[in-house]
Amino acid sequence: MRKIHRFALAFTLIGASLSLQSCEDYFDLHENPNLVSNPPLNAMLSTTTHKTGLNSQRIAATTAFYVQYLASPVAGNATDTYQEVDLTGTWDAIYLAMADIQDMKEKGMEEGATDYVGVANIMMAYHLNLIVDHWGDAPYTQAFDNTTLTPRFDSSQDLYAEALRLLDEGIVELNKTDSRIPLRAADDLIHGGNKPQWIRTANAFKARMLNKVSKLPSYDPTAVLTAVDNSYQSNADDAEMEVFEVRNPWAQVAISNTQLILGGWLSEQFVDHLNGTTYGIVDPRLTRITEPTVTGTFVGTPNGVGNVGTASNTFRDEVYISITSPLTGETSPVVIASYAEMKFIEAEAAFRAGNRDRAYAAYLAGITAHMNKLGVPEGERNAYINNPAVSVGAANLTLDLIFKEKYVVTYLSSEAWTDARRYDYQYADFDLPANAELTTFIRRVAYPQGESSKNPNTPNTPALSEPLWWDQ
Repeated sequence: MRKIHRFALAFTLIGASLSLQSCEDYFDLHENPNLVSNPPLNAMLSTTTHKTGLNSQRIAATTAFYVQYLASPVAGNATDTYQEVDLTGTWDAIYLAMADIQDMKEKGMEEGATDYVGVANIMMAYHLNLIVDHWGDAPYTQAFDNTTLTPRFDSSQDLYAEALRLLDEGIVELNKTDSRIPLRAADDLIHGGNKPQWIRTANAFKARMLNKVSKLPSYDPTAVLTAVDNSYQSNADDAEMEVFEVRNPWAQVAISNTQLILGGWLSEQFVDHLNGTTYGIVDPRLTRITEPTVTGTFVGTPNGVGNVGTASNTFRDEVYISITSPLTGETSPVVIASYAEMKFIEAEAAFRAGNRDRAYAAYLAGITAHMNKLGVPEGERNAYINNPAVSVGAANLTLDLIFKEKYVVTYLSSEAWTDARRYDYQYADFDLPANAELTTFIRRVAYPQGESSKNPNTPNTPALSEPLWWDQ
């Protein structure tokens, strides 16, 4: 708790003002005498690592409906039914973070702080991917150079290439041994100043990116596997952010739900994926993700239908995000990237490369790692893994099984929607939401109204069913 309180004070006094100071070019903010005009690198690191974790959650708060982890208790909810929603707040939060990251990079270069330059490059690449994977084309090359308040939109393909370049550059910078200012553990809210872990995270992001183009001729499973090899080696390496002004934002959703500010209802699709309905086997992670209804069962909410139980939320007959879960508790970290996810990227790439033995070993290791992370007892874990429906043998492994298990691992992850689109939503029994606005599954989000109102270069949003370039 001391860590949370310490950061709450620091963020109030330094972090918030830093974010305002750094973005005056793109967001047209005027000089404020109360802002920190020359914040130190350690404060910039705290602010940017904090925002990186929060932006991961902000994106997932929308896309969790698209992958049907969540469902709205209100029939016909706009997000739940693929209507255009205005994500100005999310877009602005991402760009505010990117502007802070750019400022940290420039200051790091000025002061010979190669460690900070390396971390900045990695976080910038991460945020670029958040933009590219959800909106497509976006401002970048003109966004932070004070030349214009209406930056042009760079192509998503160019931004993808830039993000890969930034990751490689970040690794080079972090491998240098002459940084004039080292990372401080107390200021790095993701990896506690651990440079080798940041390098592993850069490779984890790289593995994601290289695997994302699995539909394209350029896909290279060998390159994916090389990145995986250089990424996380155990759950201890996971990129997580666990410092909040009050509590984990998912926990706040859960608490608000108990106060009849309804949200965080788990989708019927996800619950049935785990409770034995879809696959005939109960996944023990279910009880580490949510709590049973008053009847001791696990019942999800159908997407687009709304609450199918009692009219109010006073009778717990459907299941919700839980504050008792190690993933969504008040002090639970926001997971940005994980070892378990990397094992499933490895499983997919090895499978596509024709190496069934490696794919199968990674598949089982990913399940094991995730269950260990959630605290599943060894007996329950082994019973699930040893079930013939799970331990099928290398010769019988399929991409369907890999995606089935990875779907559980990426619960509430900002990366889950990328997987769903690459997989063409082929999860078992996965249906369109009731009364969906589209006749097929959603593939992108609309450009925010806040951006289009101030930047005439904002493209018209294509149909939300139109795939992004890597999804075709």
